Amino acid sequence: MTLAAADRAAAILREVQSAGVVTVEELSERLGVSAPTIRRDLSSLESEGLLQRTHGGATVVRPVHYEVFAYDSSYLEQEGLHAEEKRRIGLAAADLVGDGESIGLTAGTTATQVARSLRHRRGISVVTNTVNVAMELSRREDLAVTVVGGQLRGGWFSLVGAQAVAAVKETFLDRVFIGVNAIDAARGLTCHHPEEAAVNRALVGQARQRVVVADRSKLGRVVRCLICPTSEVHMLITDREATDADIAPFAEAGIEVRRA
Repeated sequence: MTLAAADRAAAILREVQSAGVVTVEELSERLGVSAPTIRRDLSSLESEGLLQRTHGGATVVRPVHYEVFAYDSSYLEQEGLHAEEKRRIGLAAADLVGDGESIGLTAGTTATQVARSLRHRRGISVVTNTVNVAMELSRREDLAVTVVGGQLRGGWFSLVGAQAVAAVKETFLDRVFIGVNAIDAARGLTCHHPEEAAVNRALVGQARQRVVVADRSKLGRVVRCLICPTSEVHMLITDREATDADIAPFAEAGIEVRRA
């Protein structure tokens, strides 16, 4: 049975986000429609800023080039580490989001991958303290993006301080996706910067579901500043290379663990 146009568009975006690049021929075969139909779909999706056309197919939208900012390269250095794992985690996290939901996104390279993977969702409201996430979503006229105020931490493009915390506490979220520097089953979610921890803690407190997005290098580690105990977390999405021993303490703590 031929998919309706909206369902076909969602399927195409899923294929692009999953594979990174697809061809017209592949999509035509998988979706059971003609190549000209796929080309029209790709053109329409490109006009909405949801993918980028290539010769013979399509690819994901290129990330914003953050090098234009005259800040330290903390984000840029981290973005290249475990990049494929973070992309898969972001895609798995975005699959939790339903159309019309309100979600929170913290700072961090993995949380940014969640934002990049929201392209097949509609009518979402996003609350974030992160300038680069807002930029990633800026082409999406069907999304409502709220960036909280505060003092800019340039290296991570995040806004922190009392103003940011107060703004976060004025909204309620269906779910929040939390990027961390470390997560330990006994000692909780931690990051390097106390003001970043305060904003993340506020986002956690406003969300009905709390989801940590962290590749395996963050598991079983502790750094300086507590965001919240693991008892406040519902789910951990990590990468498929995480071992059973890596994830066992979190499962034993009652956290649902998914490996992407």
